[in-house]
Amino acid sequence: MNALRNKVQLIGHLGQDPEIINLDSGKMLAKFSIATNEVYRDANG
Repeated sequence: MNALRNKVQLIGHLGQDPEIINLDSGKMLAKFSIATNEVYRDANG
């Protein structure tokens, strides 16, 4: 099986404490909200 790994760096402020979820497979999942002040507009405005 091929292992695919990605690295992401997110810069901002956590909106609240992360929520850690234990999955049935034994893996863990972290859910969190992040606030930034970056603005993105597409061709439609």
